[in-house]
Amino acid sequence: MADSKEYLTKEKHAELTKEFEHLTTEKRREIARDLEYAKALGDLSENAEYHQARELQATVEERIAKIEHLLKNAEIITTHQTNIASVGSIVSVKKEGSKDSQKFTIVGSEEADTSAGKISCASPLGIAMLGKKKSDAFVVQTPKGAVTYKIVGIE
Repeated sequence: MADSKEYLTKEKHAELTKEFEHLTTEKRREIARDLEYAKALGDLSENAEYHQARELQATVEERIAKIEHLLKNAEIITTHQTNIASVGSIVSVKKEGSKDSQKFTIVGSEEADTSAGKISCASPLGIAMLGKKKSDAFVVQTPKGAVTYKIVGIE
């Protein structure tokens, strides 16, 4: 994994730290117990419990590595009022030809949740918004073609 900056809120950082602690202590012990039990059952080549425990171990170790990378490269963002869209900004945009505006919070990739109005700073819309000011227009390429937006507010 390349060392790149990961943007996280304080809440998400705390959540990931708690998950990391749980996985590296309790979950690892639990998997070790499961592996020991499965080994005691005999022939490992046809032992479903052993293979299941090994798969779970691989999944947990992969998640631990991902969280460790995220925390190592984390930059904590704070929501702040500004006149330039940046990570942590709440940006209201209006699609060209639409009467209604939409509000998005620009967050790091780990926290993106479009149903909650949180878009990744690495998404096409997020990238297009970064560095823009109120009243700026910008174009986003979508599968259906180019869409023009205008920033109507930044919090």
